[in-house]
Amino acid sequence: MNDAATQPDPIFVAQAERQSTRAQRFALLAGLLIGAYLALQLFASILLPFVAAAGIAYFLDPVATRLTRHGMPRGAAALLLVFGLIAAALLSALLLYPLVISQIGLLIGRLPSYIAAIRAFSAEVIANLQQRLGPEFVDEKLRDLVAGQASAMLSFLIGALSRVIGGGFALFNVLSLVVVTPVVAFYLLRDWPRVIARIDSWLPRRYAGVLRAQFREVDRILAAWLRGQAICCIILALFYATALSAVGLDLGLIVGLSAGLLSFIPYVGTITGGVSSIGLALAQFPTWTGVFMVIGVFILGQTLEGYVIYPRFLGDRVELHAVWVIFALFAGAAAFGFVGVLLAVPVAAAIGVLSRFWLRRYLGSPLYLDPPAQG
Repeated sequence: MNDAATQPDPIFVAQAERQSTRAQRFALLAGLLIGAYLALQLFASILLPFVAAAGIAYFLDPVATRLTRHGMPRGAAALLLVFGLIAAALLSALLLYPLVISQIGLLIGRLPSYIAAIRAFSAEVIANLQQRLGPEFVDEKLRDLVAGQASAMLSFLIGALSRVIGGGFALFNVLSLVVVTPVVAFYLLRDWPRVIARIDSWLPRRYAGVLRAQFREVDRILAAWLRGQAICCIILALFYATALSAVGLDLGLIVGLSAGLLSFIPYVGTITGGVSSIGLALAQFPTWTGVFMVIGVFILGQTLEGYVIYPRFLGDRVELHAVWVIFALFAGAAAFGFVGVLLAVPVAAAIGVLSRFWLRRYLGSPLYLDPPAQG
């Protein structure tokens, strides 16, 4: 980009010597917000590779900066990191795909026995209820209906899981994610310092200091959350996948990996993985010992997560409340789909920082400090 083309016009500089009005500042802010919203609405369907690439560049920028300080050119460092990330993703896919497919095949082979076990279990529960409450409360038709619906629900869940797993791995064949994302990530990572410097040069001079301070605060919170949360999710995914496979749970690898990776949504990963694992354990194990072992895995996982993993990698550096993160993720998904999910946490961090900034301004203003009126 030509630097001369981005320099302020002398005529506008002369006109800007007059102080801007409150209405002009409000119009500029409103225009930026409306423009960003319209851009997301218009281009949400094609933004996924670019938003993912920006996230990758932001995540890898500290590593690239360290490599640059050790004498490696920025472009070479960006190329090395992007190729390393691609190699790690391909290696993970190649290692996991056969294991996942084999577990799905094993589950499908055992599905008839699971259905029979669930039918027998539900029939036993209904029979016990009928014995305790009487035939007028629980009749034979209801017992058959419950047993049939239980097996139908299990068949539906297994089929849906198979489609989700197949669709998730099919994403590797999507051209936009395989080709566009690494290319854009390389260019963004290579030019990241220049991009930040250019954006800094566009800040309004009157508020540049305040805006830089807020951006630094957002960067501190966002970096702590993203990098810490990524490490925590990987550790939990490995723990749950290994532990559930060790206790002999069919599909334990898939459920464990899903539970760990979904842990970036507070409580959702644990609840989803726990319910799925317990349901599979009830269908698979003939005694309660296996079910209690699966429950023990998740109790141990929650203990490690709450007292070891999260305090070590997140601690008190993250000022994002769990409820605020959950709301932001669901609101982003409802508004802009998967792109909204990717943008949810950065936007939530920015809103949180700005809210605390304006709250401090309010608590130090006469609007808050004025004494009560004397009657």
